[in-house]
Amino acid sequence: MRWLRAFGEVVRSGLTIEETRLEPLLALRTAAGVAIVLGSVLWLGSPAYAASAALGAYSAGGATFQRTWRPRKVIALGASAGLALSTFVGYLAAGRLVTFLPLLAVWAFVTGMAWAVGPTAGIVAATTVGSMLVTVTLPTSVGQALEHAGVIALGGVVQAALILLFPIRRWAAHRDALADALAAVADYARRLRHDPTAPFDPEPLMTARDAATVTPSQARTRPPALHGPRGLAERIRPVVAALADPDIGAPAEGPERDRARELLDAAADVLDAAARSIRRGTPAEVPAESADVLHVDEEHEVLQSPARQAAERLVELLGEALEIAESCDARREAPTPPDPARAQFLVRPTLLRLVPVVLQAVRRELRRDSPVFRHAVRLVAVSTLGYLIAARLPLSHGYWAPIASVMVMRPDFHRTYARAVARFVGTLVGVALATATVRALGPDAHVFGALTVVSAGLSYTLIRTGYAYSQCFTAAYVVFLLGMGGQGLDQTVPERVVLTLLGGALAMLAYVLFPAWETPQLPGRLADWLAANGRYAAAVLRSYAEPTREHRTDMRSALLASREARAAWQGAYEQAKHEPVRPRGLTSREADEAQEALQGFGRAAMLMESHVPQDAGRFAPEAERLAEALEADTAQAAEDVREHRNPDWRRVEEALHAWEGVADRERSPVLRRGAEMQKRALDDLTTAVSRTPLERDVGSAREEQRVRGAVAADGAVPS
Repeated sequence: MRWLRAFGEVVRSGLTIEETRLEPLLALRTAAGVAIVLGSVLWLGSPAYAASAALGAYSAGGATFQRTWRPRKVIALGASAGLALSTFVGYLAAGRLVTFLPLLAVWAFVTGMAWAVGPTAGIVAATTVGSMLVTVTLPTSVGQALEHAGVIALGGVVQAALILLFPIRRWAAHRDALADALAAVADYARRLRHDPTAPFDPEPLMTARDAATVTPSQARTRPPALHGPRGLAERIRPVVAALADPDIGAPAEGPERDRARELLDAAADVLDAAARSIRRGTPAEVPAESADVLHVDEEHEVLQSPARQAAERLVELLGEALEIAESCDARREAPTPPDPARAQFLVRPTLLRLVPVVLQAVRRELRRDSPVFRHAVRLVAVSTLGYLIAARLPLSHGYWAPIASVMVMRPDFHRTYARAVARFVGTLVGVALATATVRALGPDAHVFGALTVVSAGLSYTLIRTGYAYSQCFTAAYVVFLLGMGGQGLDQTVPERVVLTLLGGALAMLAYVLFPAWETPQLPGRLADWLAANGRYAAAVLRSYAEPTREHRTDMRSALLASREARAAWQGAYEQAKHEPVRPRGLTSREADEAQEALQGFGRAAMLMESHVPQDAGRFAPEAERLAEALEADTAQAAEDVREHRNPDWRRVEEALHAWEGVADRERSPVLRRGAEMQKRALDDLTTAVSRTPLERDVGSAREEQRVRGAVAADGAVPS
């Protein structure tokens, strides 16, 4: 029943239309690259060479739509180089199974391990396997293989040239990432008006930081508006949280709460204006009534310390945000080359210096329990087995089966199955459209060429709306491309459908036989997040104990590590929700409660961070002992969670008990209240994860029964 429910979710996910902004101009430019290459080679050469050229241009163009912060022209050139190399090397080993099959296995394994670098590398690498399987059937000599590799590379060169000559929304992805971060903090400020303990997802801030990591050449051309606002968003977030919190900031009711709501609303307006300004490259427009609210009157201000301190800090930071946003006029912006001696930007390695980074990332994933390693092994199995099976079938395009397997497979269960369903449905619709169109217009090489370009453009346009809808026109593109080379529709259409179904089935079967479930890994992910949160909280406390620059740097590093651990937990938890696996170690209810407790623990540390003293002469020595206790107890508790033992907080309790002897005048109210909130969150975590073995078995059984009841209540799974 769980598998049936999981498959129903897979079908819905694979056919869901994703709400995203279409980019028709980018699709038009990329389709123009396919048209230029295809038309030129068809005019000067033969349909076989035109097919290779179109493959290179189409794949290189599709690579530029992947989520990456490197220049699109570099991605196009890199993708075409990989396609050309796989084509030539594949031909050298083609002809004999004893040479080609090992090469295909090694190439597929390297392709799978490319996911260690990131999704973009993994997706682009997968296209090279498809290129190897398709184009080795075209050349008849080494010279022709070089020529086919050359025209494939030409497709990437043309796409890169069009990107260089006709830039569209330059730095658009970086602008959007920064604007999304500011808009997320604005939304957070508005939610705090009604819910002072509202949660905040730091993912937009993490994305903005990733986008701000640039190569030295990018740093020389980056617009000034993309330099500073990310840091402001990072600093504003804890300040608005501290202002809204009823324990540390404004009281829950009364004039101070009304004043805090005014400031939060005005902060949201300013941040939204800054986000629009950065996204569009226009000066910021802030409502006058919001600007009037942003001042703290020394005589008539109703907020009292520490809420008043938070308000003063918020007004100061919003003033900086306005200054930056008001200068974001794309018509007057000019890049400001950084001074190498004083450059303050996050550095991304160039392609040459990326090699050791890639090798190190791959080495970390070479272990049996790694999802990336398991993905690579599955790719080897499905590509070689699919090739062998298809070679025995009475079909002329058997390579479609392994290509379908390679292109739908991902390191996780849900996306692999969803893409397999989406690819099959998209292929059915695509070949039906191709058949109807050709029968209406008639078979002709030039007509096929024009239809190929139109299909490519529509595929690019819909590439971010869902895999099924993009795959529909990709299937039509392939059929038209083969038709241009002389293949009849009556032959290609049924083969395409049958082999796509075979490839999808192989991909699904591979994940069942050699899975990489995240469900059993949840206790470990939770333990990593707990330990990282403990280090972050300890770093904040040490900044109170001795507010030095080194401690502030450590606090920032610990915060980033905590966010990475939180993102890893959330990603694993979201995947586990879709897996047809019985909960082991943590039921969904326990996971939800533990997540809420750790979010509260991190929030308490963030509130304390907002009031970290800037004066190096202020000390809170009692915070050092609590920092040591927190770091030690959370590290031990992380091991306890991994081993399914009940954690305890003996050192933290002793440190807080010793704190009772500190005189009231020496206490920091924010620090003391934050420590109490952290202890309460740790107790909640203990309640969430502490179970006897019998209770865990009963909890897992109840969880399974609850899921079955939900399925029965929902009715039949959609077909």
